[in-house]
Amino acid sequence: MEAKEWRTEQERLNQVREKLKARIDELEPEITGLHDQAAEIRRRFWEEVTVNTSSDEEFEETFYTIKQQAAVLSERERGHRLLTQQWKSLNRLFPSPYFGRIDFLEDGLKQSEQIYIGVSSFVAEDGLSFLVYDWRTPIASLYYDHSPGPAAYVTPGGQITGMMELKRQYQIHDGQIRNMFDANVTIGDELLQQMLAKGADSQMKSIVSTIQKEQNAIIRNDHSRLLIVQGAAGSGKTSAALQRVAYLLYKNRDSLKADQIVLFSPNPIFNSYVSSVLPELGEENMQQTTLQEYLEYWLGSSLRLEDAFDQIEYVLTAQSTPHYEARLQGMKYKASEAFSKALQNYALWLGREGMLFNGIRFRDRDLITAEQMRSQFYSYDPSLRLANRVELLQKWLLKELSLMERKERRASWVEEEMNYLDSEQYAEIFGELHKDREVFDIAERYAAVYEKISNKRRGDEGDFDFAEREEDLLSQRIVKMGFKPLRQSVRKLSFIDVQGLYAQLFDDEATYLEKTNEIEIPVLWPEICKQTKEKLDRLELFYEDATPYLYLKELIEGVRTNTEIRHVFVDEGQDYSPFQYEYLKKLFPRARMTVLGDFGQAIFMQATNLQESDSPLFQLYGEAETSLIRLVRSYRSAREIVEFTKVLLSDGSEIVPFARSGPKPLLVTLEGGEKRDARMLKDIAALKAKGFDSIAVITKTAAESRVAFESLRMQEGEALQLITKETVAFEKGVMIIPVYLAKGIEFDAVLIYEASPQAYGRDNERKLLYTACTRAMHQLHLYTTGDWSPFLQTLPANLYENAQ
Repeated sequence: MEAKEWRTEQERLNQVREKLKARIDELEPEITGLHDQAAEIRRRFWEEVTVNTSSDEEFEETFYTIKQQAAVLSERERGHRLLTQQWKSLNRLFPSPYFGRIDFLEDGLKQSEQIYIGVSSFVAEDGLSFLVYDWRTPIASLYYDHSPGPAAYVTPGGQITGMMELKRQYQIHDGQIRNMFDANVTIGDELLQQMLAKGADSQMKSIVSTIQKEQNAIIRNDHSRLLIVQGAAGSGKTSAALQRVAYLLYKNRDSLKADQIVLFSPNPIFNSYVSSVLPELGEENMQQTTLQEYLEYWLGSSLRLEDAFDQIEYVLTAQSTPHYEARLQGMKYKASEAFSKALQNYALWLGREGMLFNGIRFRDRDLITAEQMRSQFYSYDPSLRLANRVELLQKWLLKELSLMERKERRASWVEEEMNYLDSEQYAEIFGELHKDREVFDIAERYAAVYEKISNKRRGDEGDFDFAEREEDLLSQRIVKMGFKPLRQSVRKLSFIDVQGLYAQLFDDEATYLEKTNEIEIPVLWPEICKQTKEKLDRLELFYEDATPYLYLKELIEGVRTNTEIRHVFVDEGQDYSPFQYEYLKKLFPRARMTVLGDFGQAIFMQATNLQESDSPLFQLYGEAETSLIRLVRSYRSAREIVEFTKVLLSDGSEIVPFARSGPKPLLVTLEGGEKRDARMLKDIAALKAKGFDSIAVITKTAAESRVAFESLRMQEGEALQLITKETVAFEKGVMIIPVYLAKGIEFDAVLIYEASPQAYGRDNERKLLYTACTRAMHQLHLYTTGDWSPFLQTLPANLYENAQ
């Protein structure tokens, strides 16, 4: 690019930064002033208010004075908050105000407009001219979707067409243009090369300056009720999804808040990993959780739930244990649409017979038996849904308890309890009696109120019988406190024996088929039933039972919905079952859903195929409201690593590597674990010497991670981090981590601890090995102390280097 053009661009950048600095300096005293005003109003709030309730007029005046003062305080705080947000936005722009430019000549106009694009907007003093456009504005989509030539973008008022005359990219650091490229349809490889050549970080970063056209389609999709993104490892699907959240918050800023968006992530580590992206763009973080946390929340403390990581640990390590095959069959069946349908049919059967209830007992006697509840329940109109009949039964139980409570006041135990009340209890009841006496005194002064109260509070002689009232109130209070837990349990629907109802499904094969109208069940069904009931008897629940258990609970009790959530994001979506997607849809009935995943990394038993149009997901909202976007280009890893890893998959040929070169993967064969560990430590030291700050030793299981951690730590004083399912964040450095916890995260270099047939030999372990290898950005090493995994033995020799 000519020196004159470079100078012109730098001068323009200097002018924008000067105006940014001026606006920042202008805002700072305003922010300080509003902050001080708000603090002063809060400090002197009650000094400015005279509280007077001696008459209705005085009370009303006091009320409006407080309301006015609160409104002034709220306005000052709101103004301070808005100016602070603007100040932070300008400060984010100041070091690098923009990263792109397009020159666009709109049809019908004679002069093109220069559009500079950054992470937020900056308007000139006139309030009309944009010096920088936010990357989420409609016109900025031209930068991501088009090359110079005819172009168009969509606005709320319709489509705008015209001619793009220039598309330019910048790398700006501390106010200086370091690089500048004129680009074609994709964001130029030069800039992307430099971005991808950087080392991995402990937190994911924004990609707004390098968003690709296919990623932009994900970000700006406004029409789909369900958006499925099937993306190869390292294709940027998660990054695009986070920019999508920022886009949605920007576009719908008057109607959508960050707490109305929820992200289901694969593990707590991932929550930490992505937590900085939205704040980096000036947006608040959405709600982040895992499905495990959500299931445990709704199950409460009644049952202890196995987590997904313990489940996969069992799948990977328990092959030689008894009943292993039955457990695997149970996992698959309980995650299926067939089991979902079976539970629906079971609920219909319960509408006719078989409901189980927990009787209500008080002081070692039955107040209302389970049989009485069952009789009352089936007396209701059978055409009513289960949940409606449960609601009617709940009301009946509360009414019965109220009647029993009044009768109970005359029971002998009440008088005994009265004699043993402590001083605090007496003081509390006396306080209530005192209030009653005050009411009586007020009634003396106000005739209309007096007439109403005197009939209740005074005897024939017009005397307030304080002693008798005290005894009545004491007995009421004692019985009320005794019945309080009973009423609470009824309101919580604890009278329904959900655990028994779920266990009842697994009594035997014949009754299961009768209750569910199922035709085909797993071969090892008797053993599945035995495993499930034994677990329930210990007040525990397999992970594969959690969603079906809650689904049945809601078929009976009614669906708990959250209508506030408007968008649900599911990362690593291939690891969710169709059953779980159906459950999420019911939980969030008003929400749109974005599912991100890679079927090539489907390592859990309950996997859902995301990449085919016959996927069960297409039936969730219907094909008309579902869109599927495939991302086949991998940006994370060097070309040599992508070429190596894609051959590990039977259908990986469509994956396209980005043109960034690096060393071929290194396969190291050693005799014995000690030599392997010594060689790994030597390689780790060499990688660190090259400037790699994020290095992962990836193992197959958590058990293997612990062994590797202890072995490597004993041989070297290296600062190693052992990553477990309890780890919520990690910093740069050398970490030992099981592959299923590394999902979604990237590292400068990856060392596969053991790549033998014993580690990765079965068909369901092929994708596990692929997932582990695709975590590497720049270098990949694999080690074995024996033969290589069969998935590696068939690889072309030109894809890797050998070492001894």
